[in-house]
Amino acid sequence: MRVDIWSDVVCPFCYIGKKRLEAAAEEAGIELELHWHSFQLDPEAPPRQEISNSERLAQKYGRSVAEVEDMQRNIAEMATAEGIEFNWEGANSGNTLNAHRIIHLAQSKGLGNEAQEAFFYSYMTQGLAIGERETLEDVAARIGLNPVEVDDLLDSDEYADFVQYDQEIARDQLKVTGVPFFVFDQRIALAGAQPKEVFLQVLAKALETPHTGSAEQCSADACDLPNQPE
Repeated sequence: MRVDIWSDVVCPFCYIGKKRLEAAAEEAGIELELHWHSFQLDPEAPPRQEISNSERLAQKYGRSVAEVEDMQRNIAEMATAEGIEFNWEGANSGNTLNAHRIIHLAQSKGLGNEAQEAFFYSYMTQGLAIGERETLEDVAARIGLNPVEVDDLLDSDEYADFVQYDQEIARDQLKVTGVPFFVFDQRIALAGAQPKEVFLQVLAKALETPHTGSAEQCSADACDLPNQPE
């Protein structure tokens, strides 16, 4: 089954949603064909943040550092339940444009899911600075991308138009305000890192529902542009 997913690599809910979807598909015996789409939560971010992630999020959302840290701990507990080690204290967010461009390159070679997983892991578990070239090259090498192609990409604007197009589709057509955002079989939309049981229901519905030419939309936990930290 084809599933299109809009996400950002610094969004823990996107990683959690990915794991829940995969667990649901495995339980249902459904083979997934995942298509990853770009959705930058902070397109103006620098390559590397000079303050802690908690301080950055507190400034961004107008909350105290203590409040943000409590939220991060809760998200880390959710992540642990899905087999993810979210080391939020060491997370170093940054501009994700180049990560998205590498994911598009990887996707052109059938390695999109591997790239997405590697970027999630690098940011959330390893605490690598996701916007720095060293991290980008490390992730690309880890999944087997040609280092010459990766260097050429990073020295150019290649795939930047793909990133922009994904974001325009999300905002203008799908009215996405937060990620993760899933579209099943190009017909049924689901917002947020829903519980596995919800993914099971939507997968079953996608198998049963005939094409009608319009998308149904269902919604929950997500990295939201105005008020929820990524």
